[in-house]
Amino acid sequence: MKCIRCVSIANEILMHFRKIRKQSADMFISDTVEYDKNGNPLTVEDTLKSDFNVEDDFEMKTQWSKVKEYIENMTDERSREIIILRYGLNNKKPLTQREVAERLNISRSYVSRIEKKTLSKIKDHLK
Repeated sequence: MKCIRCVSIANEILMHFRKIRKQSADMFISDTVEYDKNGNPLTVEDTLKSDFNVEDDFEMKTQWSKVKEYIENMTDERSREIIILRYGLNNKKPLTQREVAERLNISRSYVSRIEKKTLSKIKDHLK
């Protein structure tokens, strides 16, 4: 014959494990959250929001490819170097206009004019 106290303790332990299992934070992307008015399941995946847009990503990559090609094929070496240094292209650290001017022994305002003119040409090339 089992003692009443042992049975009570065993029940308490079982209840504890059931409570832990209910409170489990494991969730899968395919888990149903609720059902719509037509009885179709609404899953966790359906409720996740993503700002990623494949079309925008493709457009951005295409534009960037054109910009890189244009910069690589520039005939004016100084303009090309200024853009590369200013924007940290070719895995270089971006530099300020002042740093570029010191490196190339020209004035900061001249760097600014060349940069502005070159960016305008790049923009026109993308149209």
